[in-house]
Amino acid sequence: MDVYARMAEDRIKDAMARGDFEQLPGKGKPLELEDLSHVPEELRVGYKLLKNAGVIPVEMQISKEMVSLQDLIAMCTSDAEREPLQKQLNEKRIRLRMLLESQGLADSAVFAQYEQKVRNKLEGDV
Repeated sequence: MDVYARMAEDRIKDAMARGDFEQLPGKGKPLELEDLSHVPEELRVGYKLLKNAGVIPVEMQISKEMVSLQDLIAMCTSDAEREPLQKQLNEKRIRLRMLLESQGLADSAVFAQYEQKVRNKLEGDV
């Protein structure tokens, strides 16, 4: 163990002895660990950075918009209401497919699994 690690360990032990960690929020509760196992490995760091910055990836935004459009289409009572929304949904599908193809992800089996999990989560099936 190097000098800095030993110093850090000693300070942590001292703080524990003083009870500095007793009043921390979440004490006694399980940690909420992020499970990124469903995200392709080559995308994990980028997605984590975007999430920490409060930004969602473009493909996620498009997918969310698609779910909203699907919900609106399901509530339509006539073809006149449904047709423009269906057209927007088809345009979003094309845009998403083009985006994925430009990233080389459209035919990835791993990404297909990830995409399905994302869709399930957005649609509330998980």
